[in-house]
Amino acid sequence: MRLKQLYPGALAMITILTGAMSSCSKGEEQQAQQQQAPEVEVVSLETTSTDLSTSYPAVLKGKTDIQIRPLISGTIVKVHVEEGQHVNKGQLLFSLDPIPYEAAVNQARAAVASAQAALNSAQSQERNQKMLYDKGIISKTSWDTSVDNLNQARAGVAQAQAALVAAQKNLSYTKVTSPSNGVVGTLPYREGSLASPSSVEPLTTVSDINQVYADFSLTEKELLDLTDGGKYSLNERIGNMPEVQLILANGSVYPIPGKVSTVSGVIDSSTGAATVRALFDNTNGMLRSGSTGKIVIPRHQDNVLIIPQKATYELQDKRFALVVNDSNKAVARPITVLEITDGQNFVVLDGLKPGERIVTEGVGTKVNNGTPVKPKAPQAQQQAQQ
Repeated sequence: MRLKQLYPGALAMITILTGAMSSCSKGEEQQAQQQQAPEVEVVSLETTSTDLSTSYPAVLKGKTDIQIRPLISGTIVKVHVEEGQHVNKGQLLFSLDPIPYEAAVNQARAAVASAQAALNSAQSQERNQKMLYDKGIISKTSWDTSVDNLNQARAGVAQAQAALVAAQKNLSYTKVTSPSNGVVGTLPYREGSLASPSSVEPLTTVSDINQVYADFSLTEKELLDLTDGGKYSLNERIGNMPEVQLILANGSVYPIPGKVSTVSGVIDSSTGAATVRALFDNTNGMLRSGSTGKIVIPRHQDNVLIIPQKATYELQDKRFALVVNDSNKAVARPITVLEITDGQNFVVLDGLKPGERIVTEGVGTKVNNGTPVKPKAPQAQQQAQQ
């Protein structure tokens, strides 16, 4: 009977002891996990400002690149310039053989003289016929015939004079001059070469390089982003764009900033991009048409979250950061970042908030989703506090 009375109390004692042992076991497990947790750098997010930039390959062109082509066919007898030479408007570039065209002018002059003589004869004939008609000696038909002959002679003179003008014009075309100030390009033709308007290659190119265009491309998506989904017109955003820089082929920065001036109204279906032009002053002639470089477009942003690129990882085309919760456990969080970067940091567009803590050390190696961590301040912050 006594044993039966003691049994419920013993059972309760066993339950308490079991619970205590279980609680002790869990505490020891948590303590063991905490002792095994890696010590990693953790930062608290704050909004800040940043200056980023995007670069695009560019090809330089003179503000006016004029292909020099002859207006007549002929043999080049003299090249008056050299490649890279600066020339002025109207300066002689090439001389073509003038002899055939001089002969044509002389022949046209002779034709004019002959037509003029015929006209003089027709005029005399018409006067005589008119006098005879007035006296009733000849019929009106005879006089009308002389009038027709006179008109035909006048037309012959006009035609001969027009031929003379054309011959003189062709003779003037044997002197090929520069249509503008600029710099001479390559000279594929030399003395003795045959020049023709139908030649595939021009005689040369004269580039006005007092100002130079840098042509680059923006994708259709970039153009849409530029208008902020249609809130602004493209011309309005282009006009408000900041000055751009030009990185030359040797990596140096061109000292004079440029300005984006035009955007093509047509998107190339094969590339999905539109041509954009930035204009640079080139008073010292440093830039040359045909050179290459990079256009750098700055972009300033205020009140943004910036995190190190090493604090993120990619999985199935998504980017993640490890957020440290109140239990000091790393939790994976999908984030959206700005495509433009400085090569070291990301601007976070979505997924994180100011005040949250993220892991910035050992992401994907020492720390993964669900890993307990021992937060520590970044080394730079520790040094600043000392």
